[in-house]
Amino acid sequence: MTANSTASARPHASIWGPLRERPFGALWLSGGIFFIGNAMHNMAASWLMIELTGSSFLAALVQTASFLPMFLLSLPAGVLADTVDRRRLMLRTQGVYAVAALLLTALAFSRGVGPSTLLLFTFVLGVCTAVQSPSWNSAVSDTVSREELPHAITLVAMAFNGARAVGPALAGVVFAWLGSGAVFVLALLSALVMMHTTRRHPPRPHPKGKLPVERLWGGMLAGLRYARHSPATFAQLVRTLAYSGLGSALWALLPVIAQRQLGLGAAGFGLLMGCLGTGAVAAGFFIARLRSQLGLDALAAGCCVIFAGAMLAAALSTWHAPVYVALVLGGAAWMAMMSTFNAATQTSAPPWVRARAASMHTLCALGSFAIGSALWGAVSGLLGLTATLCLAAAAMIASIALARPFPLRMGAEKEVTLATPWEDLFVAHEPDLEAGPVAVEIAYRIHADDAPRFLDVVQQLAVPRRRDGATFWRIYRDLGDPCCYVERFIVTSWADYLRQRSRSTVADQELEAEARRFQMQGYPVSMRHYIAER
Repeated sequence: MTANSTASARPHASIWGPLRERPFGALWLSGGIFFIGNAMHNMAASWLMIELTGSSFLAALVQTASFLPMFLLSLPAGVLADTVDRRRLMLRTQGVYAVAALLLTALAFSRGVGPSTLLLFTFVLGVCTAVQSPSWNSAVSDTVSREELPHAITLVAMAFNGARAVGPALAGVVFAWLGSGAVFVLALLSALVMMHTTRRHPPRPHPKGKLPVERLWGGMLAGLRYARHSPATFAQLVRTLAYSGLGSALWALLPVIAQRQLGLGAAGFGLLMGCLGTGAVAAGFFIARLRSQLGLDALAAGCCVIFAGAMLAAALSTWHAPVYVALVLGGAAWMAMMSTFNAATQTSAPPWVRARAASMHTLCALGSFAIGSALWGAVSGLLGLTATLCLAAAAMIASIALARPFPLRMGAEKEVTLATPWEDLFVAHEPDLEAGPVAVEIAYRIHADDAPRFLDVVQQLAVPRRRDGATFWRIYRDLGDPCCYVERFIVTSWADYLRQRSRSTVADQELEAEARRFQMQGYPVSMRHYIAER
């Protein structure tokens, strides 16, 4: 563990620090209420589908209708959160959510809900949740200091996991006592609470710029390009894919564990889920201290070992108590790791792409979880429950080796703080914003003795150039003048080049200054711009 990784993992000492900020506290509380309402709706819709049809397949489709929009719309919604008025977007989606929930409630009380209607309204509510989630997450992040952002993310994860435990249980009681309509009323009220909080504590508007707003497709490509060429973000997304995909074996096979391994019924399965949820909530109380003391990669290794142990206990033990204890620990390891991945991703991304980075974290987590669940279910059918869980546990332990090529760390402040470009543009006639491609050449004059060190430094500029917009980057040496080196990169359009310049961070400028330090005295660094004609 390096000194830098330790420092980057050491935020404010108290997990409750963000709650001192009134806007965060209000958004966090309303978010927790909304999470509970959403979990209540999903439970009531699933149980109502069973009552209407008796089909376990259609009941499972309720979960698909609820979570498929999050998988499909995470990245587009992240682009919208980074580029449009978040207050307007959130209020409109919350309004549509409230109207859909009201209509479903009316149909439920009038006994007019059928299977197709239930799936349709559940899908609409899922779409609204997916579209507003990146905006809500980025709005929550804006209310706290950078140092307290990991704690804020942990508190949101605690609220979400607590809602997963409380929501279904509360919905079961209300459903049995008053019916599905009453549960849908409570889900509607939770949406109204969130809408009220959004009006009282709206997200900060994006800084106004001279450039037009990115288009949806271009914004998605920019987000994907950033993730691919940002080493810290890419490492965190790879680790999220691996951990979520491998860990999905336990979640996917938990009903089978309850029924075949432990001989439990529906209530016992709920208890197993409760154990995972309890551990997840409890982890929030000590995760910050562990991050600070252990560092992120050591914490990740510990979480992999603990979750693998939980899978082995579920695979091999027919005694209830050891499995319950193992699942509590497994739930704690799951939340500790997933919230750490999320915090590392968000702290490594500058403001212009932060919502997209969080969306890609969600996309990786949900995508690998869904694919992994199906894969482990198929493997279980071939190898059996015990062998499958043991295989998943072994793979989880092996995934610790990913720490070497893909180390985890929180982003440094200078890596996300935007800087002023080195020099003004000296262009006689600025082209149309959509004109392009644009080629940029930066010429250096370097003494032969300094050339190897210069090339080592300038090669590192490929990362920010490509990350912020370049589709091509190379460094060339002039065959006619061995002291002349030209850095050349290409950007899709003039607008994209201007965006690239505006996205440069303090860390990028420090790196460029290091490269310019090798420039021969008396020779200024020169820059030229070329626009494609044909």
